[in-house]
Amino acid sequence: MQTLIKHNILIYLFLLSVLSPSLSIAKKYNTEQLINIAGMQRMLSQKIAKAYFFYAQGVRPEKTRKQLFSSIDLFNKNYFILRKKLKDKDIQDLLVFIEMSKDELSILAKAPFNEENGASMLDYSETLLEASNDIVKRIEAFTNKKAAKIVNLSGRQRMLTQRIAKFYIAYQAGFKDINTINQLKKSITEFEKAHLVLTKYKKNTTKIRHLLNKVARLWNVVNKFYANVERGGLPVIVLSSTDKIMNLMNEVTQLYVQLEKR
Repeated sequence: MQTLIKHNILIYLFLLSVLSPSLSIAKKYNTEQLINIAGMQRMLSQKIAKAYFFYAQGVRPEKTRKQLFSSIDLFNKNYFILRKKLKDKDIQDLLVFIEMSKDELSILAKAPFNEENGASMLDYSETLLEASNDIVKRIEAFTNKKAAKIVNLSGRQRMLTQRIAKFYIAYQAGFKDINTINQLKKSITEFEKAHLVLTKYKKNTTKIRHLLNKVARLWNVVNKFYANVERGGLPVIVLSSTDKIMNLMNEVTQLYVQLEKR
């Protein structure tokens, strides 16, 4: 009898796990992990728009189309985690707003490129960035830990690389207003200032210092290309170098998260 009961319980639990996708998020997330996930949403808001413009301009179309839709998928996955794990009412309100915006952006990503769609893509990417950044700040406010701030700062560097590339390629796609140039150059300045702060963080491990040095070496070679947006003509270099720096900063951010779990 007991064997039969145990058997039935196992079957029930198996069916429940299959039928209830929310059970796939059973692990606990600490503050740093949630900041990392929410911070990744900031980056993805920019990466989606960046990939959309690069694809529309025919730059590495196979790669950029894949980036576009894989970034949308990851944004949706992260959204689900945040919606389940963050119970603060103000954050929940922001997530409801994000849900509407991300769904509209997903539809737009499949639409052909034209000036109107391009302008809408820029607007949605700015809206999602603002809302996602506010969520990061609210999570960080729940704790006074220095670790939360360094994870936030490091994670923000990922976003800035994609933001730089977004405005660079948007300019080449015809959005040649002064705001495009100013936002790109502001992002460059913010990246450089934050990098200096990260290099001075006292808890940096040998691995983190090594990765930050790699970022600095690459940045010193390519940052002049980003700044010369009006000249243009280097979309492949901008695409590949910003993605390389983003990947390095993602690794650094993950290491900061792990550092605080010790």
